[in-house]
Amino acid sequence: MNITFIGGGNMATALIGGLLQQGYSATQIRVVEINTEVREKINRKFRVTVAAELSDGMVGSNVILLAVKPQQLSSVAQELAPLLKTNLVISIVAGIRTTEICRWLGDYTRVIRAMPNTPALIHAAVTGLFALPEVNTKEKQNAETILTAVGSVLWFEREELLDAVTAVSGSGPAYVFYFIEAMQQAGRELGFNETQARRLSLETFLGAAKLASQSNEDVTTLRAKVTSKNGTTEHAIQTMENDEINKKIIRAIHASNKRSRELGDEFTNK
Repeated sequence: MNITFIGGGNMATALIGGLLQQGYSATQIRVVEINTEVREKINRKFRVTVAAELSDGMVGSNVILLAVKPQQLSSVAQELAPLLKTNLVISIVAGIRTTEICRWLGDYTRVIRAMPNTPALIHAAVTGLFALPEVNTKEKQNAETILTAVGSVLWFEREELLDAVTAVSGSGPAYVFYFIEAMQQAGRELGFNETQARRLSLETFLGAAKLASQSNEDVTTLRAKVTSKNGTTEHAIQTMENDEINKKIIRAIHASNKRSRELGDEFTNK
């Protein structure tokens, strides 16, 4: 499998680094990037072939991965369209549906849409994937190979669920950071210094997430085990319940899902 990345931003470089760590050769990877400084940086770091022009960057590649900004995708796809033969096209561009991607590609339909999240930068992502019917099993396996270079993947049969993926896992790291911020602030108010508050908050979050991921019990059961009757945890949880924190988090995720759909609508028929 030879891969061309169109766009050399953070997500693309995370994927390139992950593939190389998995044993892929630098000769199997090309990057098309219009920014000279970025091209030189990628070449120095990974020793992969870099190019400024699509026609140069696609030579010998059977997988094309679109990693440009949403506002750039229409023009890039239209330039790409006449160069496609039997290539698999994977888009990690947020918010833009396969309907628009295929139209911009001249009704080309061997397309997969992927929604990774920012922990890809440390190879700890979870990615939602959706494939059009024209994509075959081998091509799905190739897409999975690329995306598992930076974490785990989940396939979805309905594309509209990628809006929910965006709301839960795509935006999810920000929710986690927000909660950690609050824990750190509370820690400082209780007398910890910055270092102590940060370490206690981060390592508690890391440990709890690891415990949940390795346990056969659901998180509701795990929470109940920590919540002793009339204990300190129960008082904290009861305060959150009184403030309807659970409902507010759910409402926030629904708002993110709604905005994801709206952003997709903005690119419809453009």
